[in-house]
Formats: sequence, C-alpha cells, structure tokens
Amino acid sequence: MSSEHAAPPSYWYSDSVEDERGARVMEAMRAYRSAEMAMRRRTQDSMSMGENELLVLRFLARASGAGRDVTPIDLARHLGVSTASVTALLDRLERSGHLRRTPHPSDRRKVVITATPHADEEMRETLRSMHARMMQATRGMSESETVAVTAFLQRMRCAVADACEVSGRSCCALFAPPVAAPSILRTVAAATPSAAA
Repeated sequence: MSSEHAAPPSYWYSDSVEDERGARVMEAMRAYRSAEMAMRRRTQDSMSMGENELLVLRFLARASGAGRDVTPIDLARHLGVSTASVTALLDRLERSGHLRRTPHPSDRRKVVITATPHADEEMRETLRSMHARMMQATRGMSESETVAVTAFLQRMRCAVADACEVSGRSCCALFAPPVAAPSILRTVAAATPSAAA
C-alpha cells in the first residue's frame, strides 16, 4: 500500500543514491547557468550590445592577454557564423568605437582586430565587481578540491560536446573518475555563486 504513494523516480534519473547525488549537482549547475544567463543579459543591456558583440569583445580581451593577433576568420570560427556575418558585426563595433581594424603585420591580405581602450575600460567597469565575487567564491578551496572540481567540469563539458574529442583529449579519459577526489558535491555547492551575483 505504501508503495502506491512512494515518489516516482525522476524523469531523467533513477531513485538510486548515486543518481540522487548526481541530480543535486545537476540542479546546482542549472541554478548557476540561470544566474550566468541573467548576468549576460544585464551586461548586454548595460553596454547596449547583443550577445555576439559581447562575445567578440571577450574573445579580443583574452587574445590580447595571450599576445595573439585576431583576424575576422578567427572570430567567425569562434562564434560559429559566416565571415559575412562577422563583417557586419565588426562594422557595428567599429562604428561604436569598441574596436579597430589594422593591416596584418606580415600578410597584407588580412586585417587584425583589436579592442579599443574605450572597450577595455567599459568591459572592466561593467564586469569588475562580478569577477571579484566569482574569484571570492573559489577562495579557500584546497588543491585537491580544485583538481576535483576542474576534472568534473571537464567531464561535463565532454558530456555535452558534439564530438568525442575535446581539445584533442579523449572523452573516455575525461569520464574516468578522479583518483582520491573529495566530495565534489560539497565543493561545487560551495563554489557556486548565488543568482543574485
């Protein structure tokens, strides 16, 4: 009789203890993704930009920090759009004063895309406090916890990838459980920013 009133297993997961733990992790990840999406919308509204325009500026910032030149083809590959779409996107960002196009130093057929100081300052001003809060959430983690969380997120990235190769590494290796890992559930929950971030 009591079995008739027992809660049915989740649509995606069984009622095993292991799946129950996994479901809690997935719920924490969904909450983080929702908070991050809300943050992206706020950033886009604050800078009066679309998602791809913001992605371009973030890509340029990372490339600048790594000392890499960026061409329109690089941006097209990063965004997964055509070069024609990238050209229109760059035209808008150039008109708004967020980037400039200069001749490639060694190939006259190409141009190099760089963010302007105005774009860098606007990005820093808009995102500085959010990045500080995110870094604060990671402080206090031990080396073993950092290794465990990083390995877990790599396995999750592989799980949702289109192909079974991620950055030249086999998915099979990524799905192997970490050796002597601490409780990933506890660590992920502690490091996950709240939706108010």
